Amino acid sequence: MQTSFTPEQLSDPHVAESEKILRRCVHCGFCTATCPTYVTLGNELDSPRGRIYLIKDMLENDRPADREVVTHIDRCLSCLACTTTCPSGVDYMHLIDHARVHIEQTYRRPLADRMIRGLLAAILPYPARFRAALALARIARPLAPFLRRIKPLAPLAAMLDLAPRRAAKRPAATVPAALPPTRGRVILLEGCAQPTLDPGINAATVRLLTRLGIAVATPKGEGCCGALVHHMGRELQALDFARRNIDVWMREVDAGGLDAILITASGCGTTIKDYGHMLRLDPLYAEKAATISALAKDITEYLSTLDLEVLPKRDLVVAYHSACSLQHGQKITALPKLLLKTAGFTVRDPAEGHLCCGSAGTYNILQPEISATLKQRKVKNIEATKPDVIAAGNIGCLTQIASGTAIPIVHTVELLDWAYGGPKPVKLNG
Repeated sequence: MQTSFTPEQLSDPHVAESEKILRRCVHCGFCTATCPTYVTLGNELDSPRGRIYLIKDMLENDRPADREVVTHIDRCLSCLACTTTCPSGVDYMHLIDHARVHIEQTYRRPLADRMIRGLLAAILPYPARFRAALALARIARPLAPFLRRIKPLAPLAAMLDLAPRRAAKRPAATVPAALPPTRGRVILLEGCAQPTLDPGINAATVRLLTRLGIAVATPKGEGCCGALVHHMGRELQALDFARRNIDVWMREVDAGGLDAILITASGCGTTIKDYGHMLRLDPLYAEKAATISALAKDITEYLSTLDLEVLPKRDLVVAYHSACSLQHGQKITALPKLLLKTAGFTVRDPAEGHLCCGSAGTYNILQPEISATLKQRKVKNIEATKPDVIAAGNIGCLTQIASGTAIPIVHTVELLDWAYGGPKPVKLNG
């Protein structure tokens, strides 16, 4: 794609990077076939190619974002299916990130939209606030039908719909002692939304790793990875979260003997693996951020290095949902399924596995109609495999899909923990 940025514009490193990305696009349109919003809406401007044109025009002309641009950029899930499909290697992730920052800096959203986004940014990354908000949401759930009829307030209705009907039980803190000799030492990201919505996931991870002889550290002081606000264009807040985590984790790195930083929420994993890029221009953090990104691994990525025992077949069919942030963002596709098969489970792949379930961080709140359509399509494909249980590797997907089906859905690591000596996942006891 030809561009016409001025030398002055290209002196901005963010613009210069976006210009290089834009020039790689050859207009082939392969991305449209795998883009969930284009497949759903059929609008060229709701495809990666269409959004690239809008971003190019906005940045080249150095103009503030307008309502049309914001509408179509907001509809992007950042699922990154287009990057998997693109034959030219267009770095769509960093282009759309830049566009969102530009929107946040130059566009004044309607009051209701500003309030809802501000509310999400002030609550979701903070576990204590999030737990309090969920308690209030359970009480206010009867108001959802009324809020849904008022379009600017539809996101509030979506928040009430997605809130679990009961508070998640926090599992016992005790874990078995590590098997001698200790085979390694890792940090486990505790996270923000996941331990609030389903604390059993990290508990299963600690149990499994400990039985395998892996020492697990959860350093005090870490917080949200920054993904939630990063995808809303709130870059300063996202970078503050990143720097805080880097400071905490680098103390563990400097102490020596750290094999990996493990993440059980793949949306967080994609962002942490991108810390090196996000902070590349920060002279104080660039090198440290790159170190942290290199250590970051999805839990299935790490477990695949431990040569787990092949277990006998068990009578349980698992439909594996591949989270977009795992298959497109981190390019991890086969490892989770291989681990489940090694543990004795029968694994089935739903049709259209490349398409997003519609969760995408805060997307199911901010774009409830498109999200609901994608959820319905995803659930239909999963149920067609006639599974006993659904497995996935991201808390957003788990919450989204669970709201559309009666089939139990658990994190992949919960099934692995069970197979290798841990308790049966609570959601399978029904």
